[in-house]
Amino acid sequence: MNLPFQRPAEACRTFSSPAVEKVIDDITSRLVDKDLAQLFRNAFPNTLDTTIRWHTNGSTSSGTNAKRDGAQWTGVQTFIVTGDINAEWLRDSTNQLRNYQKLAAKDKSLYSLILGAINTQSEFVIQSPYCNAFQPPALSGIKPEASTQKDTVHPAYDESFVFECKYELDSLAHFLQLGTEFYENTGSTEFLTDRWYKALDTVLKTIDAESQPTFDTHGQFIQNQYTFQRETTIGTETLNLAGVGNPLNSETGLIRSAFRPSDDATILGFFIPPNAMMSVQLQKTAKVIKAAGGPASLVADLQERGTKLAKAVRDHGIVQHPKYGDVYAFEVDGYGSRILMDDANIPSLLSLPYLGFVDKSDTVYKNTRKMITNKASNPYYLVGPQFHGIGGPHIGLENAWPMSLLVQAMTSDDDDEIIGNLNLVRNSSLLGLVHESINVTNIKDYTRPWFAWANSVFAQTVLKIAAERPHLIFGTDAKPYIV
Repeated sequence: MNLPFQRPAEACRTFSSPAVEKVIDDITSRLVDKDLAQLFRNAFPNTLDTTIRWHTNGSTSSGTNAKRDGAQWTGVQTFIVTGDINAEWLRDSTNQLRNYQKLAAKDKSLYSLILGAINTQSEFVIQSPYCNAFQPPALSGIKPEASTQKDTVHPAYDESFVFECKYELDSLAHFLQLGTEFYENTGSTEFLTDRWYKALDTVLKTIDAESQPTFDTHGQFIQNQYTFQRETTIGTETLNLAGVGNPLNSETGLIRSAFRPSDDATILGFFIPPNAMMSVQLQKTAKVIKAAGGPASLVADLQERGTKLAKAVRDHGIVQHPKYGDVYAFEVDGYGSRILMDDANIPSLLSLPYLGFVDKSDTVYKNTRKMITNKASNPYYLVGPQFHGIGGPHIGLENAWPMSLLVQAMTSDDDDEIIGNLNLVRNSSLLGLVHESINVTNIKDYTRPWFAWANSVFAQTVLKIAAERPHLIFGTDAKPYIV
């Protein structure tokens, strides 16, 4: 294939890390497949090379001032764009940084970068917790990105601060994940500032508001805190029923999500994957706060919330399939309706072990996996002569997403499945970078030449294989490579 080198000149890179460069050299020198090596060489540093729009040490590098006075935009700050759109998605930026978390303890520049990202996300969440994508902070001096969409949203937001305001439960879970992974990899609780605690409190108030049913105990309609309407001809870009979405029942213990991580509207608002993800992150956040000697009452509250939410996911998310038995539904409404499908974007049903919600050997997960990787039982499992995988309504009925193949590889114990999916992604990355989606009948027809999240997931997959199944990519009897 002879894939091209796709890194900017050193002087044009938006951030650099010696630790990242060492991993690139270590991995590429051992990879047998030189096209796979070139793709890793391009993909692993892609976030650092191209998407760090703003990073500053601010008024303090230690965070002590922020802990003391709770001032806005105090300490290190980092603004990370998604790629070819000059805005930051909470979900994307958390995943874009995920590979670097393991290196943060040994590279002070990466430590500062990720700490800054947590601080910046905290400010975004505090001001606009229902929003998914944000403009460059005013302090950065970067001009806001103009949006062509005409949206009517409640609560209202500042267009100079917010790029798009689709309420996606996983955005808030990803904010928590950015902090918990930082702690797990560095042992540091430096990010637990007054502003972070305020952001956490904002998250809890938001999910409480979004746990309310559509009707009260007397059967009377309750106006939801969040509504969204967009002037569009695309049904998945807006919510029906005057921006409320379809009715949701009471006493489920689940949290509503108006939109999916694909930015498509949910059909039934109790969207199972982000509820599972939030249950994990609430419990992990409890552990971080406990380790830091934080309020015992808050630790207990977070643990209880996470445990109850996990139970609600199992109680209401597991349904009976006529062929596969007990499976996880994609979306439910608490009335008995369910959507059986999966979408490529994380969190997904396929990614439940990746999220830490279940083990990949879990029987219900294995049943679900069989269902969603079969064209006959998942309408968005797309198959063609040149490509296949899970797609979704965001792009259409002919495009599968490489991200789904990578998640499938990372949640598999089958060598053939793992290397087959990795090679399929390699073969479809003709520009030397991983795309958002690929037309299953023509791999030269793709969306987004520059999509940093997908590149990060590819690199993560290679690193996981290098650590756990090195023979697949380094050759027979190869020793594991662990970052």
